[in-house]
Amino acid sequence: MEKSRILIVGGTGYIGRRIVQASLAQGHPTLVLMRPEIGLDIDKLQMLLSFKAQGARLAEASLDDHAALVAAVAQADVVVSAMSGVHFRSHNLLLQHKLVEAIKEAGNVKRFIPSEFGIDPSRMGHALEPGRVTFDEKMELRRAIEEANIPHTYISANCFAAYFCPNLCQMGTLLPPKEKVHVYGDGNVKVIFCDEDDVATYTINSIDDPRTLNKTMYLRPQENILTQNDMIAKWEKLSGKVLEKIHVPADELLASMKGNRKICSMSKDNVHSIKNMFCVINDMNVKNTDLANQVGVTHFYHIFYEGCTANFEIGEDGAEATLLYPEVQYTRMDEYMKIYL
Repeated sequence: MEKSRILIVGGTGYIGRRIVQASLAQGHPTLVLMRPEIGLDIDKLQMLLSFKAQGARLAEASLDDHAALVAAVAQADVVVSAMSGVHFRSHNLLLQHKLVEAIKEAGNVKRFIPSEFGIDPSRMGHALEPGRVTFDEKMELRRAIEEANIPHTYISANCFAAYFCPNLCQMGTLLPPKEKVHVYGDGNVKVIFCDEDDVATYTINSIDDPRTLNKTMYLRPQENILTQNDMIAKWEKLSGKVLEKIHVPADELLASMKGNRKICSMSKDNVHSIKNMFCVINDMNVKNTDLANQVGVTHFYHIFYEGCTANFEIGEDGAEATLLYPEVQYTRMDEYMKIYL
């Protein structure tokens, strides 16, 4: 069967670069959008040139140049958007509406995969402010896609390993804790973790698969459905070190968004715990009341106290990636941790 031509928007981003590599590895004619606004970003330019050397083609088009964007889309069968949606880096989700308009006008795209790759936004109507903005924007884009009758697949990859695994789900750092670890509640809520390269592989696998058309594809690698306590135990076994566990009640995690005055009104035993949780963020000159941090706190609440990644059954409008593609040898989290020893 002839491989679909894929246009990747956001190909130099954190997940986008992996999707480009997966597309090339699976033999798809791969087109990567190169935005003129790249300016003097030498790292992005060199990455794009490396993709070109590996066989990708570069399409120069700005999201603000509708005609050029339509011309780029017209060269592809499938469009994959990997534009950033995290507040601590760059938050560009709403720009994808311009991509939807270009896909509508081009009229040739047989599948569009918008930038989601995290928690399923359709299940987050109850999400707390200000973190719900991420889910609201994704749902707004979904409505635009569906109203335009654009064939699509939504990817729910839950928690990227690099942001949640080696740091044992600690906020404000990507490195493993050395002495103490903050545990959310009792630490026994199930959470789904995924290696980012596996996310890209499953995404590319889905694009020509009729079983994923107009559905949400959930990534649920069984051996990576773990509690925070499971993650901590894996690290302690690998490192040979036992960490002090500091339990953080849900109400105190949420109260931490309101600043140190609120923290000081908490129970005496947990004041030190909450302050320590944010000490790395403060060292990074990010106030614990700023938007990016507040968004992070509310997302952590839904993940580690509510269990929003794993507390539901996949219905008929969804599909599970590891069941669809059992040949993919996904990375287990204890394997992922080993490079941090």
